[in-house]
Parts: sequence; C-alpha cells; structure tokens
Amino acid sequence: MTDLTMWLEATAGLAGAGGVGYAKVRAPRAYWATVGLPVTLARFGFSYRSTMDVCGLTVQPSGLRAFMTRNVARREVQPVPPKIRQVRGTSTGLRVTLRLPAGLEPADVAAASERLRHAWGVYSVTVTEIKPGFIELRMTGYDVLRRVRMPRKAMPHDMIVPVALCEDGTAFVRDYRRAPMALTLGANGSGKSMYQRNLIKGLAQLPVGLVGIDCKRGVEQNAYAPRLSALVTNPDEAASLLAVLVAEMEDRFDLLSKLRVSDLWELPENLRPVPLVVLVDEIAELFLISSRKDEERRERLVTALIRLAQMARAAGIYLEICGQRFGHDLGKGATMLRAQLTGRVVHRVNDKQTAEMGLGDVAPDAVPAASLIPMNRAGTAVAADTSGGWSKIRTPETSRDEVAAVCRDFRHLVPDLPFLEPFRPDALAEAPADGPSLVKPRPVTE
Repeated sequence: MTDLTMWLEATAGLAGAGGVGYAKVRAPRAYWATVGLPVTLARFGFSYRSTMDVCGLTVQPSGLRAFMTRNVARREVQPVPPKIRQVRGTSTGLRVTLRLPAGLEPADVAAASERLRHAWGVYSVTVTEIKPGFIELRMTGYDVLRRVRMPRKAMPHDMIVPVALCEDGTAFVRDYRRAPMALTLGANGSGKSMYQRNLIKGLAQLPVGLVGIDCKRGVEQNAYAPRLSALVTNPDEAASLLAVLVAEMEDRFDLLSKLRVSDLWELPENLRPVPLVVLVDEIAELFLISSRKDEERRERLVTALIRLAQMARAAGIYLEICGQRFGHDLGKGATMLRAQLTGRVVHRVNDKQTAEMGLGDVAPDAVPAASLIPMNRAGTAVAADTSGGWSKIRTPETSRDEVAAVCRDFRHLVPDLPFLEPFRPDALAEAPADGPSLVKPRPVTE
C-alpha cells in the first residue's frame, strides 16, 4: 500500500510538472497568472533594493536624511533607490510605479532595463515616464508578440485606431490627432500589407472619408472599394486626385479663416467637414518615371504631396504613406516629404540604409532593432515618432476577406463628398448565395 501511495504521489508530481511546462509553452497567459506572476512578485520584493544598487540606480541620501539615520536611527547610511509607489499585476506582466530620487532621470533606468530584465527573470522591461519625477516599469512575463492577442478594450474611436500590439502588452494606436502624417516601410513579406489591412479595418468603422492611391492597378485596395470615397490606380489619376485634394484643403482653410479658428476640430460639429485619410500603397510608384515626358507629372505629384504633408493637418486631411524604400534616391522632394511624416513604422527591411531612412532622423536607437527583425516574424515592426521614443510592435493576422467584409458592413459611413465623385470606385458586387440551379440539364446523346 505504501508503494502504491508513493507511486501515485510521484505520478501526480510528474503530471503537475508536465502540465506546468505545457502551459508555459501553449498557454502563456494561464501560466503567468498562476505561476509566473507570484514568483516574479516574490523575486521583485526580496531583491529590489540590492538589484537597484548593483545596477547603479541608487543615489546618496540628502544631508538631513543622512544625519537622522546616523544619529537618531543609529543605522548605517545607505544609498537610496527609487521609491515604490504602486505595484500592479496584469494578464501579461507587471506594472511598477517609481518615484525617482534627486539625481536620477528616466534615461538612467532605461539604460539599465536589460540588467533589470535578467535580475527579475522577466521577458522584457520598458520604461515610461508618467510625469516629472515618476516613471512606470512595464515588465512582460512572456513573449506577447509570438501570438498576438489585442486587448479587449482596443476599439477605434475619435480618430484613434488600434493597429498592433506592443511588446509591453499595450495596444499600439494610430492617433491622427497627435501624429497626422505617417510613413510605413517594409520589404516584401514583412507584414506591411497586414499593417495596412488592420488600419483600414479600424478606419472603416469611423465617420471618415478614405481615399486610396494604389498604383499597382488596385490589386491591394480594390477589395475595399465599398468603403472608399475615392480610388485611383495609376500615376495620372493620382495626379488629378491630389490636385483635387489640394483644392479642397484650400477651401477648408478659407472656412477656418472665416470662422476665426485654426483647426478643423475647433469648428462646430454641424459645420465641420469630414476628415479624410489618404492611403498611399506604394510611394515609389509616384516618384519613379520611365521617360522624360513623365517629369512634369512627377513634379505635380510631389508638390501636391508635400503641400498636403505640410499643411493639411489643420484641414483634417491625413496622409498614410507606405513603401519598401523611401529616401533621396527616389528623386527631388523625397527627403522633404519624409521630414513632414511624424509617425514612423519600419518592418523587416532588406538593408540597414532603409531602416536609417525611416528611423535615423527620429529615433536612432531603434535602427539596430529594426535591422534585426527575423524573416519568420512577419508583422513585427519598430514604431517611433518625432519624440524619440520607440517600441517593438506586431500586427495581428487579418485576412483580406475579413477587411473587405468590414468595409461592406460599414459602407453606410461613406460620406457624401461631391468633389471626390469622379474618383469614386465601383463597389464590387457581392457573390450570389448558393441556391438551386435554374438551368435544366440536357442529356448528352451520341
């Protein structure tokens, strides 16, 4: 009987260990909630002061505090680490709010994030400044980008579109009010098209006008025709459409000037024109020319794009430009246009120079991260903006048919814009439902 009991206990122990190992690989959220989070909390609590000291994130106390410690408390004066204000567990990691002592800045903690990650046994540690003197350590317990699951609360609203998942478990959003113009770069098969699909899927649910420029004969954006206010599929049509958008921008500026406001969103809702998002699928097709006679068209295209990028934000017209490569080698005006694009998203690229074109002028520290994205992690990218901050993101896998279905469901949100009517695409007819054939079969006779 004793041997049977021991055998059952050993079997149960092995099964439990095997279950924990299986959950760690196949169900990382469940493993983190049951095992990872308690272990990390205990390790963090016991080793916090010593870890901060070893990582050089402590400072000498003030003279008054040192005097009180030495003469009143009768203890040895020790360096002071950042003070813990709040510790909060999440479904993907741990959030710790710290009050920085005098002499430390967020950059000091960010520089030591890799050492903190190893000391506390977590997958990643990122540092976010909350307000002057306060930072938040965002620890991730596992690789959340391996299987992307967007937060449930991530829904499009108020010109804010959740597009991808950040490595700290939060949603990466395209906020057109804060970053009105953006550039997305990536090689073939890098997930650039997947990023655009998620963006269109979110924008289709908002009361905005969508303008598509797809000079690959519309192969990427044709499926979204029911929700598009305009779609052009070659450079000549693109030149005409951009000229119309520039004229619309000037008309909107006349309205802003008449009502003495400086921004579209300051207008009363009944007088506010519909916001427009211009989606350029491949920017190089608008810059490259095949003969000298195309030079004039190229000049008109580039001039219109630069004007829109420089001034259209206040008029509620936003640019979303995609391409495989975007630099001065495209020709005159490319560098000037890129300088106006605030948001930057760089997927896997074929050369380091392309990563430097997208990130080097806004977040130089992010260039090595973008250059090391593996080929088997399609959809992974580095997102940055002109503030210098950056993060690694990955878009959820979304099929073209799924986005097309969303566009059909929200076709009623297509605004009435007469100036875009000449460029309005013909919505693709829906496939007929399966039913009985009306054709009477005839037997084949010899």
